[in-house]
Amino acid sequence: MTKAFTIAIDGPAASGKGTLARRLAEHYGFHHLDTGLTYRAVARTMLDQALPLNDEAVAEAIALSVSLNHLDRNVLAAHDVGEAASKIAVMPAVRRALVKAQQNFAQTLPGTVLDGRDIGTVVCPDAPVKLYVTASPETRAERRYQEILSKGGQAVYDDVLSDLKLRDERDMGRSDSPLRPASDAHLLDTTKMDIETAFLAAQKLIDAALARH
Repeated sequence: MTKAFTIAIDGPAASGKGTLARRLAEHYGFHHLDTGLTYRAVARTMLDQALPLNDEAVAEAIALSVSLNHLDRNVLAAHDVGEAASKIAVMPAVRRALVKAQQNFAQTLPGTVLDGRDIGTVVCPDAPVKLYVTASPETRAERRYQEILSKGGQAVYDDVLSDLKLRDERDMGRSDSPLRPASDAHLLDTTKMDIETAFLAAQKLIDAALARH
């Protein structure tokens, strides 16, 4: 291939899009980027340097210098980093800087899988395959709840559900790049799907697009 083949995956938190994205990248030998981690990387740097999270110019400068090659999921998964990331993610200057970096990443040969909330609509609108992965709020909350417990953490299911609904509202309601499916995205509702079923459904769509590509 002379041009990278891009798979764009969007969806709300705990829908299974990250797990699916990593599985697809491994299967096809493509490079993977969880774009949410790019915002968390900026937030982590600001927290480490005790910088004000409401300073858009400072956040933009960090976003312009962030490396997408060394994003440690375990470090960036911390709750305080996520909270900080949600504050800087609404800043237009930060979004512009990171979207540009994500678009550059998407051109990596032989192909890439990007997952996030505005991949098919903003970052890679010309991607040959766009998936919108979703599930009911209750199912997603149960997944997140079990994930926290499996890592030795403590959580209350109702609190997890409430947090997810608030995050959905914030993601879908923001003026800049709101979470929504691209008009030509394939919908994958994983409410009653395990990862294997979701993977096979996505693989069928991708194989057909690769044949055309």
